[in-house]
Amino acid sequence: MRFSLMKGVTAVIAALALPLALASPANAGSLDDGFAKLLVKQVKGTNVTKHLNALQAIANANGGTRAAGTPGYDASRDYVADKLREAGYKVTLDPIDFVEGWTENNPPTLEIPGQKTYAPNEDFFTFQPSPAGDVTAQVQGVDLTLPPTPTPTSTSGCETSDFAGFVPGNIALIQRGTCAFAAKIRNAGFAGASGIIVFNEGQPGRTDAFPLDIGEWRAGVPMVFADFAVGNELAATPGTTVRLKVDATLQLGTNHNVIAETRGGDPGKVVMVGAHLDSVPVGPGINDNGSGSAAILETALQMKNFPVKNKVRFAFWAAEEIGLLGSDQYVEELPQAQRDRIKVYLNFDMVASPNYAYKLYDGDDSDGEGSPAGPPGSAQIEKQLEAFFDGRGLAHVGTDFDGRSDYGPFIAVGIPSGGIFTGAEGIKTAEEAALFGGTAGVAYDVCYHQACDTTANVNATALDVNADAIADSTARYAFNLGSIPARDDAAAAARIAVKSAG
Repeated sequence: MRFSLMKGVTAVIAALALPLALASPANAGSLDDGFAKLLVKQVKGTNVTKHLNALQAIANANGGTRAAGTPGYDASRDYVADKLREAGYKVTLDPIDFVEGWTENNPPTLEIPGQKTYAPNEDFFTFQPSPAGDVTAQVQGVDLTLPPTPTPTSTSGCETSDFAGFVPGNIALIQRGTCAFAAKIRNAGFAGASGIIVFNEGQPGRTDAFPLDIGEWRAGVPMVFADFAVGNELAATPGTTVRLKVDATLQLGTNHNVIAETRGGDPGKVVMVGAHLDSVPVGPGINDNGSGSAAILETALQMKNFPVKNKVRFAFWAAEEIGLLGSDQYVEELPQAQRDRIKVYLNFDMVASPNYAYKLYDGDDSDGEGSPAGPPGSAQIEKQLEAFFDGRGLAHVGTDFDGRSDYGPFIAVGIPSGGIFTGAEGIKTAEEAALFGGTAGVAYDVCYHQACDTTANVNATALDVNADAIADSTARYAFNLGSIPARDDAAAAARIAVKSAG
């Protein structure tokens, strides 16, 4: 039976491949529909579920987790890599750094020498995992909103352009606001800050500092979180000399992204398809994000023999749950010429939530909520996904590019992005319940980031439908990128988006 099935598949591929080889560039893309339909037929929810069962078994054998830095993650990595190698893909284990341990040895110091000393662990706290450092330099405010507005609006430090006039070697004074703490830290590091003070924004409930692990250390300088009153006082006298000291021990570990790409296809036109492979420490992470990983794995395995026109690169990201570290380091380390070759990035994070909604990333910001539109081409990705759901008579809604998944680093450098999300800890609305079924007033995933995120936490219908949607979009872009506009580097976003919100 297996032999007969494979003969049939091979025959269909051969029939489609011949006209592809003969077609001129003007009409070669007309075959994307045929290949998409073939791949959708081959990607079955039952096979995706087999991968989920394997990931659950890995977690069960490794303390109930597949988190970064654990044997459970390493076994998940090896499972995926072995499957892809067997299928004939070129597989790379891409090393990335993450914080394996951090200890604060002594309380931090923040003072205006000879004038005032602030109280550690009261007026300010060390950001975990701050590197050690002892620096005395002028403090320089970065795009501050003082006095603060009635509701959080500050974008201090969120954009690289905020640091246009920053003097390298100064201590950056940054206000909490509407983007992630880690984004501010990264941008300050890129600007050459010798130390970083982030202070609370100033609205009721956002005045006092508190201990906080932001999972980010790569600025390489001491960094603290201070009360609004501290930041407001330092900002009142520009150029004040401040001493900032952190005494801490930082230990780094190594994990690996799994990167697999087709042997064929134009290397100058790369279609990237990604999902994070790690879980949180407390659970096996089967919906978040075994579901996305399993779906793109099965898509890759079923399209192994497709004579793709554009090179397809599948990415299984490490350490997403502790700050998008896998995807962020991958993108940051790519030379510009390699970034330019990536024409689209498709992200699939949590595609089988038990109380699901079919949410498509809002590439054109037509919903008018939260973050702005994605880079040019993101709207077209959203439309392509909409066409799949419309073709099946299935409802769909938009979801914001809120920086909580691995599309963030790609958007930050101007790569068109899109994907599917079925909801996390957010509450399903009555309108969504009318569209998708399920229960209004309840979280999309009641086991989000918990030990109960097991194979019992997966909605089989959502998994099957979204696996088909992933196969459809991957195949279409593998053969036809005609809808994606030429890259406008000047329009690239200048923001690093990370998962833990500020």
